[in-house]
Amino acid sequence: MKIKDDFHHLIDEIDDENLLKEYHNLIQRLAGNQSGKLWNMLNDSQQNELLLAYDESFDPTNLISHEEVKKQDEKWLRK
Repeated sequence: MKIKDDFHHLIDEIDDENLLKEYHNLIQRLAGNQSGKLWNMLNDSQQNELLLAYDESFDPTNLISHEEVKKQDEKWLRK
């Protein structure tokens, strides 16, 4: 039960209601994915990196515009 206790403690420390909603949605999506094949194909490092990227996506300074993405990937978008 240690992991559940740790998880509850972590949740209790988060005061941002919107962030809690996002984590809740993420956990629901992960739990609702019955096969979980893609997630399970990732090693621990890849899973942690994906979760970190998800967390960082809430900071607007970490985001780039759609136009910038199109510019960066222009050669791939033409195919």
